[in-house]
Amino acid sequence: MKKIPYLIILAFSLLFTACEGDPGPPGPPGFDGQDGGFIAASAFEIVLDFTPENDYSFIEPYGFEVLPTDVTLVYISWEFLNGEDIWRLLPQTDDTFEDGYLTYNFDFTQTDVRFFLDGTTNFDNLPPEYTLGQVFRVVVIPADNVGRTDLSNLDTVMDLYGIEDFPRR
Repeated sequence: MKKIPYLIILAFSLLFTACEGDPGPPGPPGFDGQDGGFIAASAFEIVLDFTPENDYSFIEPYGFEVLPTDVTLVYISWEFLNGEDIWRLLPQTDDTFEDGYLTYNFDFTQTDVRFFLDGTTNFDNLPPEYTLGQVFRVVVIPADNVGRTDLSNLDTVMDLYGIEDFPRR
């Protein structure tokens, strides 16, 4: 008699472990040609001159595919200290001018990134170190990762996405 409850429990255990339910609804479709694995960030470096002839602005096509959900980050070489570039995430403002301030800024689309000077200072009176030979690093990342890490630190972004170099344009 004592064995009957054990046999019933054993039978139900075997019965329920062998059952399978409906497979459930399919997941959302992915992007064509992508397997859903790790997506590496695309990056490049560019040196620009901001002049009256280009209206203190420059547009650069990416030269690689950018998805509608990607986000562009731009860093400027702000200073050189102890043999290393110090990179800062744009926008960056310099308010040391008597007649106002200067902001290095950018905007982006799915096809290009635009670098431009903004602010209240007279751009025509800026010394060349503010307008000529400005070095920028551009990184395009999936929007899913924005807000999950400190994007203001270029080294952190490089480590996160495995970026080893910035091809110069």
